[in-house]
Amino acid sequence: QVQLVESGGGLVQPGGSLRLSCAAFGFTFSNYAMSWYRQAPGKERELVARISSTGGNTNYPDSMKGRFTISRDNAKNTVYLQMNSLKPEDTAVYYCNAVGRYSGSSHWGQGTQVTVSS
Repeated sequence: QVQLVESGGGLVQPGGSLRLSCAAFGFTFSNYAMSWYRQAPGKERELVARISSTGGNTNYPDSMKGRFTISRDNAKNTVYLQMNSLKPEDTAVYYCNAVGRYSGSSHWGQGTQVTVSS
């Protein structure tokens, strides 16, 4: 059974850092590009970062460049999102997404809440 399990969210003060993890189960992780999305209350889900199946390429929307870093460990079937210099506007539920390199199939995790507040 395909499963993506996010962890690492929580409450952090402005300027702080968090590292999110997404563990994958039930599919060949190294065949999937991985992404992090986020959705704040009342807003649409937006892309935060994407990494290729091998980890050799990463992409960030212009608004996310500089403070977020996506990485993956294919030996551990896990993708990470390092978030630095967090701002209150980064408060959202962060979701992990997998898209098959060959199949095009898409899978989502349940999300992890990140709250940036003093």
